[in-house]
Amino acid sequence: MDSGVNEKNIIALRLDDIANVEFRNPLALYQYIKSQIVDGEQYYVLLDEIQLVSGFEDVLNGLLHLGNVDVYVTGSNSRFLSSDIITEFRGRGDEIRLYPLSFAEFSSVYKGTLDEAWNEYRIYGGMPMLVNIADREEKKTYLENLFSQVYMSDIINRYNLRGNMEIGELTEVVASTVGSLTNPLRIANAFNSMKQRKVTNPNTIGAYLQYMEEAFLIRKAMRYDIRGKQYINTPYKYYFTDIGLRNARLNFRQLESGHLMENIIYNELCRRGLSVDVGDVEVVVKNENGDCVRKHLEVDFVVNQGNRRYYIQSAAVLDTREKMAQETASLKHISDSFKKIIIQQDNTEPWYNEDGILVLSLMDFLLKPDALNM
Repeated sequence: MDSGVNEKNIIALRLDDIANVEFRNPLALYQYIKSQIVDGEQYYVLLDEIQLVSGFEDVLNGLLHLGNVDVYVTGSNSRFLSSDIITEFRGRGDEIRLYPLSFAEFSSVYKGTLDEAWNEYRIYGGMPMLVNIADREEKKTYLENLFSQVYMSDIINRYNLRGNMEIGELTEVVASTVGSLTNPLRIANAFNSMKQRKVTNPNTIGAYLQYMEEAFLIRKAMRYDIRGKQYINTPYKYYFTDIGLRNARLNFRQLESGHLMENIIYNELCRRGLSVDVGDVEVVVKNENGDCVRKHLEVDFVVNQGNRRYYIQSAAVLDTREKMAQETASLKHISDSFKKIIIQQDNTEPWYNEDGILVLSLMDFLLKPDALNM
């Protein structure tokens, strides 16, 4: 093999292949793998769609007792996608989290201009299969099926949910409020207002949101009080792990550039291994009557990386003084010396304004891993 590993030392099985159906029995699978390990050399076991094996945890635990075996498994339903599996093997294995394609990865294989690639990516996202689908209607169908038949179906089946309509409607609410502060109580009130009667409660909504997080469909960004240096319990923001899935849930309506861009920036920060929160800055201003009042200004992202911190604003447009003032208002009220950045959609060379705030183009940010340190 190109990696220098002898082919006999690689034991690979696709458990969704009818030819391997006998190995969905855990004992048969374990015995087969053991029979292939004939000496003390290092072996690599690759098992795809492991969730098809009933009680696969016992098989993996058995293999972990063999000192000359590295085991790699993949799965695609909620039982395996769930963060529960991480807890199951904590201390005995490593999680390798695979994200959808980044824009840099997507654009590197896209046959078109960079602007065309961005337009495709912000609508259809980065699921790898989409690279091989040219027709837009086929892309829509693929994403809609992926959302309903993999994510929603698995969540509903795993938790034996009876209110299928409720969680379906909840995903639409979360999808339509990307980038907005919310919490289970607000969502429950919105539900009950739409139905004109009490149909659900905040505890149910909170549980459903957790199910969606555990299936890696959405991620929650906590709110951080920058001056008080503490987390604010609620409200918080939710972002979709793939913007194409979000858009598919809304039938490709609500394609506002600002919200899509903010979600994609959040995902990119996370995939780079950074800790990402939503920032809150409390300031005192005078109202129209001249009275002093407290006001909360938002910083889109408070990003931490070791002893470094970045305050980041996402701006779809930055074409007027008024817009610049709006985007820099919260940043100018932060007194520490950490770097402050505005990411704008328009292509432009990086530059610093008179307040020392770095203005960075979206393409520079997405395509250059070290762009925040320009």
